[in-house]
Amino acid sequence: MQLTYAQRSVTGPVRERNEDSIGFWEPETPEHVRSTGIIAIIADGVGGTGRGLEASQLAVFTALSIFQESTSEVEPSDLLREVFNNANRAVFDSSQQPGNGRMATTCTVSIFRHDELHVGHVGDSRVYLIRNGIITRVTADHSYVALQVKLGLVKEADAMGSPMRSMITRSLGQDMTCGYDVFKQSLAKGDIVVQCTDGLYSMVVDAEMCDIVTHCPPDEACRRLIELAEKRKSEDNITVQVVRIDEVEHRHFYRGAPYYTKGVNDVNNEIQPGHVLDDRFEITDVINRSGMATIFKAQDRETNLTVALKVPHMQFESDAASFSRFQREEEIGKMLVHPYILHIFPVDAEKKSRPYMVMEYLQGQTLADLLKKVNPLPEPDAARIASRICEALDYMHSRDVVHRDLKPQNIMVCNDGAIRVMDFGIAKSQGMRRITFVGFSPTMGTPDYMAPEQVRGKRGDARTDIYALGCILYEMTTGRTPFDGESPYAVMNARVSGDPVAPRKVNPKLSPAIEEIILHAMERDPAKRYATAGEMKAELDDYEKVELAERFRHLQEPQIWKSRFRNLPLILVFIVLQILLGLAMFWYFKHHTK
Repeated sequence: MQLTYAQRSVTGPVRERNEDSIGFWEPETPEHVRSTGIIAIIADGVGGTGRGLEASQLAVFTALSIFQESTSEVEPSDLLREVFNNANRAVFDSSQQPGNGRMATTCTVSIFRHDELHVGHVGDSRVYLIRNGIITRVTADHSYVALQVKLGLVKEADAMGSPMRSMITRSLGQDMTCGYDVFKQSLAKGDIVVQCTDGLYSMVVDAEMCDIVTHCPPDEACRRLIELAEKRKSEDNITVQVVRIDEVEHRHFYRGAPYYTKGVNDVNNEIQPGHVLDDRFEITDVINRSGMATIFKAQDRETNLTVALKVPHMQFESDAASFSRFQREEEIGKMLVHPYILHIFPVDAEKKSRPYMVMEYLQGQTLADLLKKVNPLPEPDAARIASRICEALDYMHSRDVVHRDLKPQNIMVCNDGAIRVMDFGIAKSQGMRRITFVGFSPTMGTPDYMAPEQVRGKRGDARTDIYALGCILYEMTTGRTPFDGESPYAVMNARVSGDPVAPRKVNPKLSPAIEEIILHAMERDPAKRYATAGEMKAELDDYEKVELAERFRHLQEPQIWKSRFRNLPLILVFIVLQILLGLAMFWYFKHHTK
C-alpha cells in the first residue's frame, strides 16, 4: 500500500491548551509495510480529569510502541486488541499512582494494510471514508448526545449545541478494562480517510469536509479544515488527520484471508481467534468471556455476514442443566423475529461439531454499562427506551414467551439507537420443558429486578416481565435500584413485604406521570399491574393517557422483620420436638437396658 498523509492539531480559539495527541508511523521498507501495515492514531484527552494531555500522549505512545514492535504479520484485530488493552492499562495504572489524579482519553487507531482499513475506536473522535465524492462515517460516537440522536430525542443539527455533548460514555483509562469498537473497510485507489476530533466535526458539516479533502492535497486539506473550524469559534481543541490512498496491494487469498487459514477445526481445544468453526465461521475476535461461555466475533463464509458466536465452555457441554439452558435460549431466540429482540440465525444441528449459537453482531453497549456513565437518564430518554422494551415484550408475550430475567445487563442499546432484549436462558415458553430450581439460585432471576411472585417461587407470567421493566425504569429515572438490602435475600424480601420509595422523592425533577407509570408496573399484586406491555407502552408514549391515581400515597415501607422472623414459630416448635425426642430416648434406654 502507498499513501499520502498529513496531520494538524491546534489549541483552538477558546481552550488554553491542546490536550489532543496524534501519531503516525510507516515502516521504511515495502516488505515491512506489507507484513505490518501503516498506523495512524488520534487521541482526545478528557479535559474534566485535569490530566487529559498526559492521558492522550500516553495512549498514542503506547499504541505506536506496540505497533512498531510487531515484527511479524500479526492480524490487525490482534494488534488492535493489544493496542487498546495496553493503552487502557497504561492510562489507568498511571492514574492510580500516589499523587496522580484521574485521567482518561478517547482513542481511535487506523491500520492500513494491503487493501483494507482496520479501525479500533473508543470515544467521540471520528473516522470518515470518502470515495467517489461520497462521504461515509465509519465509526460511531461513544457519547451520550449521540445516543440521544439515535433515539430521536435530539436532531443531528442540534446535537453539538447540547449541554451533554462532552459527556463521553466510553474512554481509555476510565476503568480497568475498556470496550472498544472494531471496524473493517475495504480500500481502493483514490479513497481518502479522515480522522478528526469533535472540535472539528462539530463545526464542519460532512459535505464541507468531503468537498475540501476531495479537491485539496492532504496537507492543504488539513489546514483548510482547521481554519474553517477556528473561524466558527470551535470551543474545543481541533485535530485532523487526512490519508489519501495512492495505491493498494491486492492479495490472493486461499479460501479467505491468510490469517483465517492458520486456524483449524479442533473440537478437543477451546476455540480461539484465528480458528475456523465447522469450515464456515471464521473467528476474528473475542467479544466477551463469562464463566459459562465465550462470545466471538466471526465472519460467516456462507452469507458473508459478520456474526457473533456464543460458544459454551467445553466443561459445560456435558452438564445437563447448563446445556438445557443453552438449548432453551437458542430455541426461543429462533422463534422470535423482532427488531428489538436479539436475532438468532438458524444452523442445522447436524452440521455442528459442538454446541454454539449464531447471533447478529451488534455494536453498542448494555443498558447497565450506559447507566454506569449516565445516571439517572433524562426522563424523555428513559421513557423512550422503556417504550421500546415494551414493544419487544408485547411481541414476546403474544407468542407465549415470558423472559423472566429482564434486567439492564440483558438489554443492548445499539449505536443505531435501537435496543435488543437478550438472553432467554430461563425464559418460559408454552410447550417447552419446565426448568426446576431448588432454593435461591442466580439462574432464577436477579434480585434487584425479580417480581414478588418469583421470590415466592412461582413461575410468573407476562406481568412478571412488566414488574421487572418497572424496576428498570425506576433505576433509569432515579439513579438507583428500587430496593436496598444487606444481602440478596433482604432485597428480595423487601419487595414481598413492601414498596419502593416514591420515585419523585428520590428525583424531584420527575413528572407525576412517569412516577405513576413506574408504580403501576411495580404493583406487588400482579392483578393490579398493567395487563399487557402494550398498555404500558401507550402511557409511556403519551402521558395524557396516564390516570394519576396517586399510588405514591399508598406505598408501604418494607417490613424486613417479617421476612426474618416469620418462620420463628416453626423453628421453636422444631427445637421443642427435638428436646422431647431426646428426653424420650434417654428414658427408654435407661429403663430397658441392663
